[in-house]
Amino acid sequence: MSEFFSMGGYAFFVWPSYLLALVLLVGLLLTSIRAARTRAALLDRLKAERRAFES
Repeated sequence: MSEFFSMGGYAFFVWPSYLLALVLLVGLLLTSIRAARTRAALLDRLKAERRAFES
């Protein structure tokens, strides 16, 4: 098992790379969720304005 975690002597390069990739992917996910919520709120507001305008 320690052979796996040492990555053949390249653990110093491999594990930080995995960590960086994980951090970036989580950041991308959170940014995408926030943008989707913002766009959904904007769409709801525009729909409400259109209904008010058409009435």
